[in-house]
Amino acid sequence: MDAWEAAKNALEHVLEAAAGESIFIVCDDKKIEVGKAFANGSLALGLWTRMTILRTTKKWRTEIPEMLLEVFTQQKPNLYVNLMRDTREETPFRIRTIKMETRNRRSRLGHCPGVTIDMLTEGALALSSQEHKTIQSHAGRLIQALSGVTEIQIRSPAGTDLTLGTEKREFFTDTMLDWKSMKWINLPTGEVMVAPVEDSLDGKLVCDMAIGGIGRVKTPVEVIARDGKAEKIVSKDENVLRKIRDTFETDDWSNVVGEFAFGINPRARFVDEFLEAEKILGTIHVAFGNNTDMPGGKNLSKNHIDLLIYKPTVKAKKGDREIFTVLEDGRFRI
Repeated sequence: MDAWEAAKNALEHVLEAAAGESIFIVCDDKKIEVGKAFANGSLALGLWTRMTILRTTKKWRTEIPEMLLEVFTQQKPNLYVNLMRDTREETPFRIRTIKMETRNRRSRLGHCPGVTIDMLTEGALALSSQEHKTIQSHAGRLIQALSGVTEIQIRSPAGTDLTLGTEKREFFTDTMLDWKSMKWINLPTGEVMVAPVEDSLDGKLVCDMAIGGIGRVKTPVEVIARDGKAEKIVSKDENVLRKIRDTFETDDWSNVVGEFAFGINPRARFVDEFLEAEKILGTIHVAFGNNTDMPGGKNLSKNHIDLLIYKPTVKAKKGDREIFTVLEDGRFRI
């Protein structure tokens, strides 16, 4: 698929862009090819299109540049698209940028940390109009089945044995825009997720695939959680272990559970970019850190880190009713 066409389809079917609206594209200088694809897709839809390029340096970004602040506070376009590098060190910067772009609750946002041109031509973003609709239908059925669920149980062949609470927490999806909440959306799409009750995560999480902002793991990472907090981290990879510990020490909330999500995109591949890998059909991921932009979320951390799990079995419970299976060894039973 041509990259510009994939970008156009995502803007049209996920962010519901319409002719005559305005879009502002924030693009790292190393993502210019992707930026041009989104600009061309925007123009094909009849959008008033502007793109700004951020200079990439070895120094991690911490402050929002003046040129962006001016747009965020004065111009207020209908849509934003962020095409940025996916680095653990810049997660706080990206969170701040998201909050500035969406604070008026009118602008729609496609946030794409780590996006590549290959995602648009071959991967999780290379979706036709019909494929977008199919994934959206799957998401809708899954959300309906999970309505009213109070507890999630997760097991995996690698040793994950977790429970988390979701009472009065609403499952939602990134595959379509929610005009009521105006929740920002990752592109590529492909998740059904929830903000767990912050003190509910208990057990052992074994990440055997990849970690957001770090990448693929060569050896499994174990996280022991109690009362919602990560209490112990075990890994033979000292470099990965140090990065996770640094992230968990960002603030008092950074080691508290923030998200649980199903991957539902059949085109998503296990590539180096976590943005695509976390959408793989039949996987799940658990995140620690900020979730204040999710329904019911109360985690105020400046950071957010996701851990991806292979071939999970996920069971759900509604109050005192019988437990039912959602995923079994990575295959949906809903």
